[in-house]
Amino acid sequence: MTQQDMHDDPQQLELLRVARIGRAQGLKGEVTVRLYTDDPEWRFEPDSVLYSQDGETEYIVEGSRTFKDRWILKLEGVDDRNAAEALNGVELYGEVDDAEDMLEADEWYPKDLIGLEARLVEGNGLGLPAGQVVGKVVDVIDSPAQSLLKIRLTEPVVTGQNSKGEDVVEKTALVPFVEALVPDIDLEEQYLTLDPPGGLIPGCGADSSGGCNT
Repeated sequence: MTQQDMHDDPQQLELLRVARIGRAQGLKGEVTVRLYTDDPEWRFEPDSVLYSQDGETEYIVEGSRTFKDRWILKLEGVDDRNAAEALNGVELYGEVDDAEDMLEADEWYPKDLIGLEARLVEGNGLGLPAGQVVGKVVDVIDSPAQSLLKIRLTEPVVTGQNSKGEDVVEKTALVPFVEALVPDIDLEEQYLTLDPPGGLIPGCGADSSGGCNT
């Protein structure tokens, strides 16, 4: 780990969160990490440079390995358990990939998805009209299994009543960010398409003959 000295203005770096350091692993300075990247093999190659959120501090990857579905890193200058434990909770950032390369690889950053209009895909499994606007992506939530798109619904939906007889109103829906459910993304036109199963999105079901939220 070294202080950042390779860039005249570290704030000019465009950074993306790739991992969060967890507990120390063993006695030789290794740390476990929680992933926020789909390409850990590349991000954690030996001699790769990771950064603190402000870009001021560099963390040089000395080595990496996996153990029981966990990634374990050895960072330069972190050589004992005490030093490793001191990094618990530190978030690691990497430089943003080239946009054109990402498009060719069909990869996206959360910031690209937030704000996109969510529409039903043509031929969706619910049999509802193609292009029906479900809502707008307002957040991308990391989860152990996969990322989730938080979609603010175009219209709030009453899904039932609570024990007091009051309406239960759903204003958002969570959609797993997987190709089967999110088949198309168009950044130029600022929309993505959804092919949700019945029950995933409030107001969108096979019995919604007029479309979602109707």
